[in-house]
Amino acid sequence: MVQRMIGAFLVSWLMVLCASCSSNPIKLEATTGQTLAKKDVIVAMTTSIEDSGLLDDLVPTIEKKTGYKLKTVSVGTGQALALAEKGEVDVLFVNSPKAEQKVLQEGAVIERQLVMHNDFIIVGPTADKAQIRGKKDAVEAFNLIAKNQALFISRGDDSGTHKLEKSLWIQANITPTGTPTGAWYQQTGAGMGQTLQVANEKQGYTLADRATYLFQKKNLSLPVLVEGDRKLLNLYHVMEVNPKKFSRVNSAGARAFSDFLLSSEGQALIATHGKGKFERPLFFVDGGKSEKDYGF
Repeated sequence: MVQRMIGAFLVSWLMVLCASCSSNPIKLEATTGQTLAKKDVIVAMTTSIEDSGLLDDLVPTIEKKTGYKLKTVSVGTGQALALAEKGEVDVLFVNSPKAEQKVLQEGAVIERQLVMHNDFIIVGPTADKAQIRGKKDAVEAFNLIAKNQALFISRGDDSGTHKLEKSLWIQANITPTGTPTGAWYQQTGAGMGQTLQVANEKQGYTLADRATYLFQKKNLSLPVLVEGDRKLLNLYHVMEVNPKKFSRVNSAGARAFSDFLLSSEGQALIATHGKGKFERPLFFVDGGKSEKDYGF
């Protein structure tokens, strides 16, 4: 009787254990103990993808199409690249070509592919103290902002936008970061959406990606003052974190994410995002193209 009771208990315990195992989304190889399929994909992306509303379109569609669960980290491109260099994410969707090339050459990421582009713009107060309205040269506009000590709000977060801004200051032979607190040059240390709001509240100038600006335009009183300079082209790439360097990376999930962005369905989703609401696309698709097509 005792043995029969013990046997029944063991059978019940094993059934509970098996049921628990079957609910686990990560399947393990019985012979090697290695992961066969991870359901979570960690995506580090520049804040403009979220601030422009594109992320809200991408996530449910990709999850339904691929079966993977996306865990998104919306940060500046510099921070996203740093996460990749530590193997803490699976895939990147970012917009700072020079910085990306460095991480690619060091072997932290692989399969870098151009996905889409839009452009940067310089926005500012209607009064336009610096008199930059209509200028075609972004460097000239930055020179005038500095010369007139007109308030400039920088992201200051090592994002792709911030990296471009710093490059424009260098080309203008100006070093604004040494100015004291409360002077004409100020940094938010925040994403594009929040920086636009600060610039709007303080009636200052800022460099912004057009998609985020259009998405938030109804809450802003800052007009576009400078646009169309080739230096303001904004390219977005997808890159997979190198599984040979970081064994814990979900390479299959990263590839599925990348493949969707470049698929006809993914490119169509990007191309139509915002078109009905803003009567123009917020991004232009570049599947199959490279930086060389734009003279880089």
